[in-house]
Amino acid sequence: MTIIVTGAAGFIGMHLAERLLARGETVVGVDSFNDYYDPALKEARAARLQASERFRMVRMDVAEADAFAALVRETGAVRIVHLAAQAGVRYSLDNPFAYERANLAGHLSVLEACRHASGFEHLVYASSSSVYGDRPGAGEGFTEDDAAAEPVSLYAATKRAGELMSFSYSKLFGLPQTGLRFFTVYGPWGRPDMAYFSFTRKILAGEPIEVYGQGRMARDFTYVDDIVDGIVGALDRPPERGVNRILNIGDSRPVGLMDMIATLEAALGHEAQKIFRPMQPGDVTTTYADISRLKALTGYAPRVPIEEGLPKFVAWYREFYG
Repeated sequence: MTIIVTGAAGFIGMHLAERLLARGETVVGVDSFNDYYDPALKEARAARLQASERFRMVRMDVAEADAFAALVRETGAVRIVHLAAQAGVRYSLDNPFAYERANLAGHLSVLEACRHASGFEHLVYASSSSVYGDRPGAGEGFTEDDAAAEPVSLYAATKRAGELMSFSYSKLFGLPQTGLRFFTVYGPWGRPDMAYFSFTRKILAGEPIEVYGQGRMARDFTYVDDIVDGIVGALDRPPERGVNRILNIGDSRPVGLMDMIATLEAALGHEAQKIFRPMQPGDVTTTYADISRLKALTGYAPRVPIEEGLPKFVAWYREFYG
């Protein structure tokens, strides 16, 4: 089977494509290789994938609707995993129109291509835990039934808008879809704009790190291999036609920011110089996933705690950056 993965030169996209190739699928990757962060890292990810004869990388902006629809027709793909997006909460404060194009026009382009594809079976797309907004002191995990009506960042608003567009296409055109609300993914080949990645660079360089929210924030850190388990499990189980299924995908064990930093310090063998800052616009206090629905559907069970995952990231970082 040929599966299209958008954002294939991205962090999660590369790991997903590798898993699909390993089980014998043919994968067509789509990526624009934009410069939101170092394109050299994206090129290195793409090079890993292109070592396989069953992988092809197409350099394309998914918001180019005619070009993307033509690609879907050419490949005959009936399953697509749409991960391409403009990520980052703080970046959206300065570059809002990047989110309009990537997350709104891009998502609509994919929906239209799927709608017109012959025999199309399943679109899996990336949403985000940020759609839940802020819930300080959350004692229980976010569930898919919780209201997602008060996003505190433009990024979150565009991700929620993508879910709503998908609902309309499922009802209007019978398009089977699964939207996955990702909770703080980390691991080797990760994104340099993520805190654990930038902290690693600064600690090794002897530079201070800025700790926002006075260190009181918590995140549901989820190792990338566990995330890929969930994506593949959902992809292999399409919903009925006319259904847009929303599922949380995370670890369900929130980790305090200061605990994450301590784990990272231990893995690096260096103590960080810390500068404490207040919460930044768009940040949320706690993310915590209730993953019971994904578990019931696929048997999803995250296996890698942060005490194992962060040292794996550090080992990759030291090798990749020398």
